[in-house]
Amino acid sequence: MQDLTQRSVFREDHVQFRDAVRHFFDKEIVPFHAQWERDGIVPKDVWRKAGREGLLNTMLPEPYGSGGDFGHAAVLIEEIARTGASGLGFPLHSDIVAPYIHAYGSTAQKDRWLPKMAAGEMIGAIAMTEPGAGSDLKSVRTTAKRDGDHYVINGAKTFITNGINAELVIVVCKTAPDLGSKGVSLIIVEDGTPGFAKGRKLEKIGLMAQDTSELFFDNVRVPVDNLLGEENMGFKYLMHELAQERLVVAVRAAMSIEVFLQKTVDYTRERKAFGQTVFEFQNTRFKLAEAKAQATMLRVFVDDCMRLHLTRELTPDRAAMVKLNATALQNKLLDEFLQLHGGYGYMTEYQVGRAWTDARIGRIYGGSDEIMKEIIARTL
Repeated sequence: MQDLTQRSVFREDHVQFRDAVRHFFDKEIVPFHAQWERDGIVPKDVWRKAGREGLLNTMLPEPYGSGGDFGHAAVLIEEIARTGASGLGFPLHSDIVAPYIHAYGSTAQKDRWLPKMAAGEMIGAIAMTEPGAGSDLKSVRTTAKRDGDHYVINGAKTFITNGINAELVIVVCKTAPDLGSKGVSLIIVEDGTPGFAKGRKLEKIGLMAQDTSELFFDNVRVPVDNLLGEENMGFKYLMHELAQERLVVAVRAAMSIEVFLQKTVDYTRERKAFGQTVFEFQNTRFKLAEAKAQATMLRVFVDDCMRLHLTRELTPDRAAMVKLNATALQNKLLDEFLQLHGGYGYMTEYQVGRAWTDARIGRIYGGSDEIMKEIIARTL
């Protein structure tokens, strides 16, 4: 595994923050995550505890967050990958939802919602995907019609991370349906608003502890003050912020590879077959050597993208590249690591099987592989 002290992208305050995150995870997350997987949800009190420890909204200034930057966010994402705590929706809440509010919200909106999000008292989600639209945000059918001082929202969303726990949802909707992508707006809906309903918790093949659900909007009336930014500017806002979402996925994938590479090296050195350790077979050593070479190459690229993003220089096409490469390599190598574990790889005891299953969504959410290739292709 990459020596964290040798990575120049992190400062001393990032290293100290990692120590605090690890202490919290080892005490409050790792011992209970298996039960949360069985339950299909992470308890809200875990969010409250994380808020009290300053682990939410890490890259936003006080009082909206803990006053850090993307380096602090990356530390927490990496620790989620290190521990296999795939049920935690903290990155979606802190690094996607909260930054939208901070970037495009009014002072009143930021004061109203962000301190509660930082404290874990209000869990955030963003409702983009619809049953018939997938990654095509231009084709969303959820509408928000102006009625005096309110918007009336109608529609349905699916595959919403933090959907069951969510107390605040940024809804991607059409305020001018005839304008296509130029008629998209972002409107905030709070839990408990009449007409807003959470559907069933969706059964997935991975991320078992993550509460992913459907959301329904039936004549949901919200004040015009809940509009985020300007009307009909939502698509532009989404395109501007998606680079960070894609980097979040890549950061997690790279750490997952490194963690399970080391676990696989350790396992093959101990496991014996035909009178010798599995590691002593040339095929095993060559597979692991190739994996290390590929993981090291990816690490350099991911850390360079992190460095660029810390100075707001990460471009959409480069973010698409790092997500595409990271998730493809994660899926490929975890499959090989599982194979080297043999039958035990298919058991939950060694974690690699769960990580392999969890990793598959990386090539879909945050924009599918095909969308990433389309973004990259436009630069050719």
